[in-house]
Amino acid sequence: QVQLAESGGGLVQAGGSLRLSCAASGRTFSSYVMAWFRQAPGKEREFVAAITWSAARTYYTDPVKGRFTITRDNAKNTVYLQMNSLKPEDTAVYFCAAKMGLSTVNYYSASVYDYWGQGTQVTVSS
Repeated sequence: QVQLAESGGGLVQAGGSLRLSCAASGRTFSSYVMAWFRQAPGKEREFVAAITWSAARTYYTDPVKGRFTITRDNAKNTVYLQMNSLKPEDTAVYFCAAKMGLSTVNYYSASVYDYWGQGTQVTVSS
C-alpha cells in the first residue's frame, strides 16, 4: 500500500512559479513510476508529467514542455513538479499518482496508476 500527499499549491500570478511536492509512504517508492495529473473544473483529468523509477526518463504533455520539470528523490520518497511561466490555463487541481512496477507503457493514462493523492489546488491569475 502506498499513500501519497501533495503540497505546494496556491495562488500565483501569470508568469510566476510554484513547486509541488508529493510525499509517498511505503518502502518501495523507488519501484514506482510517478506522475502528475491535473483536473480543471468541468474537464477530465489529464496527464501532465511522469518520471521513471531511476529518473532516467521523463515525459510531459505538450502544453507544459519547457515550463514544467518533474524530478524525484527516492531517498526522501518524494516527487516534485517545478512549474515556471505559469499561465491561467494551468489552473487546476494537481494530483500525484504512482504506478507499481517499472513499465512506462501508457504512462499518460490515468487508468494505469494504482495510487492517487488527494490533490492540491493551483490557481493562476491573469
